[in-house]
Amino acid sequence: MRRHTLVSAAGAIAFGTFAFVAAAIAQDDRLPSWNDGANKQAIIDFVTAVTTEGGPDFVAVDDRIATFDNDGTLWSEQPMYVQLAFALDEVKAMAPDHPEWKDTEPFKSVLAGDIAGIAASGKDGLEKVLAVTHTGMTTDQFTDTVTAWIATAKNAKTGKLNTEMIFEPMVEVINYLKANDFDVYIVSGGGIEFMRPWTEKTYGIAPGNVVGSSIKLKYEVTDNGPVLMREAEIDFVDDGPGKPVGIQKFIGKRPIAAFGNSDGDYQMLQWTTTGPGKRLGMIVHHDDAAREFAYDRESHFGKLDKAMDDAPKAGWHLISMKDDWKQIFPGN
Repeated sequence: MRRHTLVSAAGAIAFGTFAFVAAAIAQDDRLPSWNDGANKQAIIDFVTAVTTEGGPDFVAVDDRIATFDNDGTLWSEQPMYVQLAFALDEVKAMAPDHPEWKDTEPFKSVLAGDIAGIAASGKDGLEKVLAVTHTGMTTDQFTDTVTAWIATAKNAKTGKLNTEMIFEPMVEVINYLKANDFDVYIVSGGGIEFMRPWTEKTYGIAPGNVVGSSIKLKYEVTDNGPVLMREAEIDFVDDGPGKPVGIQKFIGKRPIAAFGNSDGDYQMLQWTTTGPGKRLGMIVHHDDAAREFAYDRESHFGKLDKAMDDAPKAGWHLISMKDDWKQIFPGN
């Protein structure tokens, strides 16, 4: 065989080997938006351990439950919770039918865009806003309203659609878990009926896998057929100690993995990671002011204080958005 033929053959083999190795590496990178490091490896090691049949940490498919908080864990919650922004926008949309609101708090402050005034109205004021924007309608009417709003609603700080401000690295974790036969749930303090219209399109999580706070519903038969009416009374608050209750109530099994970002997720992380066998608890720490927002102990939304202090002794992993994530939002 001539020399140049041998060289060409060797080159082809080398190129083919390189291409194979490169493809294998690309295929093996199951979390491409994550920087290599302890937290990325912890996720991969955990999934490998609980899915390896015959291994000491193997978990049957039916018991592979993972729960994710939503606000601040799967999408941005600053400068205010998205559901609160929805409520404020709804007050403005409804205002023409309520001229008395221009002189009545907290609606006066909402219409004026006076955040300090809204805050000054306290819990009572917030409850009034939620009552007029979330109740007194059918579940279908509320779903239609939320669906229309979320399609165009933008973050007040960035001007991006809220659904564009989801965290790509966390969506990758969801998809990675689902690919390994995990049943993935959202367990959020947000309203269950507020989230269900858009979670499947946004995260790939079906409405039936959403656990959240709820108000009481009443079955009524109207001239147009039966409806479920949304009443002005709280049914269940899925936050803090309510999260483990909601998990048991709506899922029926203790998760083996839980992801949160605030003290409101403390009990969910605690409930998850103190169970028997291999467990994973992770907290998203918002420490990237350049690409998103930086906040923790003093924030009015997504306060992270006790959970951050107790994370090391509880074995919870603190995810640094700044250091652990190559990118935060899809496409950037």
